[in-house]
Amino acid sequence: MKKKTIWTVAVIMGLSFLALLFLQLNYIEEMAEMKKEQFDESVNRALYQASRNLELNETLRYLEDYVSKDSTENKKSKANNNGGVTTFEQKTALVKPSQIPKAMILRNDSNAVASTKKSIQQMVRNRYVYQKAMVNEVVYNILYSASEKPLKERINFKLLDQDLRAELLNNGINVGTSINYHFMVTTQDGREVYRCSDWPADATEEDIEEKSYSQVLFRNDQQPNMGVIKVYFPDMNSYIFSSVRFMIPSVIFTLVLLVTFIFTIVVIFRQKRYSEIKNDFINNMTHELKTPIASISLAAQMMNDKSIQTTPSMLQHLSGVVLDESKRLRFLVEKVLQMSMYDKKKAVLKKKHVDLNEMVENIANSFTLRVEHAGGKVYTDIGAVDSTIYVDEMHFQNVIFNLMDNAVKYARTDAPLNVYMKTWNEGDKVCLSIRDTGQGIKKEDQKKIFEKFYRVHTGNRHDVKGFGLGLAYVKKMVDLHNGEIHVDSTYGKGTTFTITLPFTPEE
Repeated sequence: MKKKTIWTVAVIMGLSFLALLFLQLNYIEEMAEMKKEQFDESVNRALYQASRNLELNETLRYLEDYVSKDSTENKKSKANNNGGVTTFEQKTALVKPSQIPKAMILRNDSNAVASTKKSIQQMVRNRYVYQKAMVNEVVYNILYSASEKPLKERINFKLLDQDLRAELLNNGINVGTSINYHFMVTTQDGREVYRCSDWPADATEEDIEEKSYSQVLFRNDQQPNMGVIKVYFPDMNSYIFSSVRFMIPSVIFTLVLLVTFIFTIVVIFRQKRYSEIKNDFINNMTHELKTPIASISLAAQMMNDKSIQTTPSMLQHLSGVVLDESKRLRFLVEKVLQMSMYDKKKAVLKKKHVDLNEMVENIANSFTLRVEHAGGKVYTDIGAVDSTIYVDEMHFQNVIFNLMDNAVKYARTDAPLNVYMKTWNEGDKVCLSIRDTGQGIKKEDQKKIFEKFYRVHTGNRHDVKGFGLGLAYVKKMVDLHNGEIHVDSTYGKGTTFTITLPFTPEE
C-alpha cells in the first residue's frame, strides 16, 4: 500500500474518531447542564415552599394560641358569672341549630320553614363574623407582635429542617441517599442567626457561594424583620454528573479505540519503513557477498585451469586471495550474527576487568594503516587516570572497531581523514570519545543511526559498504554494559561519539 493511501485512510479515521468523541463530550455537557437546571428549579421550588410553610406554621401557632387563650377566658367568665355570656356570644349572639325542635323544622308550615331558614342564615352569618374577627385579631397580633420578635424566637429550626427535607424529597431530590445538604439562617443584612451542627468546617467561601441556594423568609414583613435561609450542597457536582456516568464507559472505549488506531498507524508506518530498510539490506548484502564469492570462484577456476602456469608464486597468490575473501565473508556473516542477540532477552557476556587506555592504544595502532591510506592519521589523548572497566573484552573491542570503521568508511573525498581518540574521567565514570573529520551526519539522521538496519545511504547506492547493523550493535553493547553513548555531528565537518562507562576498580 502506498504511503499516500495510508495517510488518507489514517486522516479520515482519525477525524471520524475525533468527531465521535466531540459529539459524546458535547452530549455529556448538555445533559449535565440540563440536570443542573432541573436541580436549580427543584431546590428553589422546595425552598419557596418551605419558607411558605414556615409562615403558615407561624400563623397556625398564633391562631391556636389565640383560641386556647379565648377558651380559658370563657371558662373563667362562666365561672365568675354563673353561666354568663362567652366571648363568642358577646361578638355574635350565636343561635345553635341543635336547640331548634325538629318538629319545627319538619313541620309543613311556610312560616316555620321561613323562620328556620332565617335562623340558619343568621347562625352562619354570626359564625362568619366570629371567624373573621378571630382571624383579624390573629393577623393584627402577628403584624404588631410576632414580626417584632427576633428570628430565633419566630423560627423552629428543627421543624424548618424537616420541612426542607420533605420538600426536597417531594421535588425529586433524594437527600440522605444521593446528596446531603447543610443550611443556615441569617438576617437580611447578613448576620448569622443559626447554622446546622454538621456544617462542614473546611468549606471555602468560593465553594459555598457556588453550591448554595438562598430564599427570603417572611418576605411580606418589613425588610429589617426578614430572614434568609441558605442551603449548601457540598456534593452537588457529583450529584449532577451522576446522571451522565453511563456515558463515561463509551467515552473511554472511544479513547481506547482512538489510541489503538494511532498505535496501529504508527506500527504500519514503522513496518513499512522496516520493509524498505529490509529491501535496502538485502540489496546491500547481495552486493557485499557478490565480490568475495566472485573472487573465490575466479581463484578456484584459475587453480583448476591446466592452461595457466601453476607456479608456486601463482598458487600462493591465489590461495591468498581465497583466504582474504574467506575472511571477508566470515566478517560479513559475523556482522549479521551480531544482531541475533536482539532476539534474546538477555545476552551472555563474559565480563572481566580491562584497562581502557591499553585497549584504545592497541586499536589505534591496528587502524593506523587504514587511516593513513585515507590520507590522515590517528591521534590518541590518554587522559583517564582511573581507566579500569568491567566489560566483555571481545564485544567492547568490536564496539570501538565499529566506530573506527565508520570513521574510515565515511571519510571525505576532498580532505584527509584524521581520527582523535581520547579518554578521561568524570567523577566515577570513564569516558571515551572518537572524533573524526569525515562527512558528518545530518541532524535528521542523528536520531535514527542507532536503529537496526538504518543506513544514511539507502536504496541501490553502494558507495559505502554495510548493512546498517554496526551502530545498532554498538548501542546495544553499551546499554548492556550499563553505559551511555552520545553523538555530536556537524554535516560536512565530522562526527564525535562519546561513550561513558562506570569505573570499576580491580579487587
